[in-house]
Amino acid sequence: MTSEIVICPHCGSANRVARERLGDGPQCGKCHKGLFTGHPLAVNAAAFAAHVHRGTLPVLVDFWAPWCGPCRSMAPAYEQAAAALEPFIRVVKVDTEAEQGLGSTYGIRSIPTLMLIQGGREIKRQAGAMDARRIIEWAHA
Repeated sequence: MTSEIVICPHCGSANRVARERLGDGPQCGKCHKGLFTGHPLAVNAAAFAAHVHRGTLPVLVDFWAPWCGPCRSMAPAYEQAAAALEPFIRVVKVDTEAEQGLGSTYGIRSIPTLMLIQGGREIKRQAGAMDARRIIEWAHA
């Protein structure tokens, strides 16, 4: 039985969850809240590092900014995609205005930019707004 390390979106604790049980609504062993929300998690640099480096689930990241029109127009689609991709992909969003260091570290030149990270390494990236179906297909491809 394989297991995943899932970072709690509420308290940041690492939780070991059997892969076969990810869809069963697992709860955090520390704070007892759900490990999955069905919504993208707005993360700061510390939470981003926890999900990317301590967690073992692939992480889909939307690098965005509040002033960006295409980012705002893609937000509902990203929300829909999160509901479809969890619990097998952690879906997060990084405000590049608030977390400029992350944007710089990952060489984000345009927004929105989606990035899929697994095992702490970038697997792929795509710049530009997409609809929910394309986001889901891109994340699974």
